Amino acid sequence: MTGPAKITSKTGVEEFLSKYDDFLFDCDGVLWQGDVLLPHVKETLNLLRERGKRLIFVTNNSTKSRKAYTKKFSKLGIEVTPEEIFGSAYSAAVYLKKVVKFPADKKVLVLGESGIEEELASEGIQFVGGTDPALRRDIKPEDYDEIVPDPSIGCVLSGLDLHINYLKLSMALANLQVPETLFLATNIDSTYPTHGKLFPGAGTICAPLVLASKRQPISLGKPSKAMMDCVKAKFEFVPARTCMVGDRLDTDIRFGQDGGLGTLFVLTGVNTESDILAENAETVPKHYMTKLGDIFELLN
Repeated sequence: MTGPAKITSKTGVEEFLSKYDDFLFDCDGVLWQGDVLLPHVKETLNLLRERGKRLIFVTNNSTKSRKAYTKKFSKLGIEVTPEEIFGSAYSAAVYLKKVVKFPADKKVLVLGESGIEEELASEGIQFVGGTDPALRRDIKPEDYDEIVPDPSIGCVLSGLDLHINYLKLSMALANLQVPETLFLATNIDSTYPTHGKLFPGAGTICAPLVLASKRQPISLGKPSKAMMDCVKAKFEFVPARTCMVGDRLDTDIRFGQDGGLGTLFVLTGVNTESDILAENAETVPKHYMTKLGDIFELLN
């Protein structure tokens, strides 16, 4: 198998850019770390736009809606539109609305933050749970009798819930015991990289439900085919002329490869250079560079 090509020169950048018209970017670990923009990211994105490249930002972080993400970009000095952002919360909402045609009289039980709620609302989908303050408490003795399947709930949607507790898990499990209830996850990432460290990811929220219900959720985040299908349907790009840029091999790079896209791996996030150069490396990108800002730096 041919190893990944490291881009280290102006010629290398020009050759790389000539291959692609559209670029899909992961965010944390590629564009920023926490709330700190990585070097020359803004200049690189501007350069790509000036060259007529289309930019699409694809993130597994379900805690923020597209609208909230535009505010984060703006705070960091980068102007994007909500239409350029495709998050896992939006992916789940689109999947429910367009793919499974979720019944208008049914509700989604959400394990997650406001990002999921905002995206479900944008598609006209009813929901319960989520950020409801009434559910941010310990379970009470009377709850054991009162927690039963709710016939109005047609789906349990699990994302990164920063206030997860036994009460919420119990309500979700009760509804998952109804075979007809859909089980979706915004993503099943084991970890959530932020502020230069790893924290438990959305996969750790649904893991207890997988164990207890003996059911597997349909994941709507990277690297799932379901998310790629939704992204392709929205943006209608040519896979061979599109490049996925990411810092994580098991989500970003695999997502690109499985979708028939080119891949660019950067060393500013989860995985390292030794991970892709190892003899037994499972996922190897087509190209890699130290950081995204190298595109601007090497051309100047």
